[in-house]
Amino acid sequence: MPQFAANLSMMYGEVDFLDRFAAAAADGFSAVEYLFPYGHDARVLAQRLADHGLAQALFNGPPGNWAQGERGMACLPGREDEFRRSIVEQALPYAQALGCRRLHVMAGLMPAGADRARLRATYVANLAWAAQQAASAGVTVCIEPINTRDIPGFFLNRQDEAHAIVQEVGADNLKVQFDLYHCQIVEGDLAMKIRQYLPTGRVGHIQIAGVPERHEPDLGELHYPYLFALLDELGWDGYVGAEYRPRAGTRAGLGWLAPWRASQRRAAG
Repeated sequence: MPQFAANLSMMYGEVDFLDRFAAAAADGFSAVEYLFPYGHDARVLAQRLADHGLAQALFNGPPGNWAQGERGMACLPGREDEFRRSIVEQALPYAQALGCRRLHVMAGLMPAGADRARLRATYVANLAWAAQQAASAGVTVCIEPINTRDIPGFFLNRQDEAHAIVQEVGADNLKVQFDLYHCQIVEGDLAMKIRQYLPTGRVGHIQIAGVPERHEPDLGELHYPYLFALLDELGWDGYVGAEYRPRAGTRAGLGWLAPWRASQRRAAG
């Protein structure tokens, strides 16, 4: 079974954010991810990770003005300086403090009437720059195709688009964040896409949730046990982020983890 990381932005909402680290560790998770760390002192977060034996699997770079609806800046012409400062002054220092080796850089929303080719050129240039800066810190930059139902107008929506951009930039530490929930909504055919893209080495992180409600992965139209077995077959050794909204309390919905826990116990002897 894959190594799962609990997404603390969505899971364990029953307790305060800083208490979610302990809750995740108590349920057997060895890693966590979340949207943003910037509202907390990096030293406090690092101590929570250390106290509970957790790895920081991933977090997002600064998104612009999240409260006003912004969802990233990387594709936006005229915001290059702001984007680059956010990477150097915020994202990478937090990544180093937390021992995090993966940073998701959000593409952003397409402004009304914008020229998509210009947005793409800005996106490619910013990603190339960000990957170069991140390389010296040992960090992999990830880009994520997101469905347009959850985030209408998001610039990047498809796996083939994301992989083409990664290939164009050509940086070893620029990879695709393969969210199976988003991919199922936009494209489907998940098993074949997993078989197509994992062997390329261009996938840097995987995330899961049930479709269509984004609840636990044992709810909805996807049969995750088959997909988990496929990840094992293909030798995936990275984390799989559990980025879902629990339907009726986090701990009550963790039945989908039972086979994973059993495999952990067997491995431990």
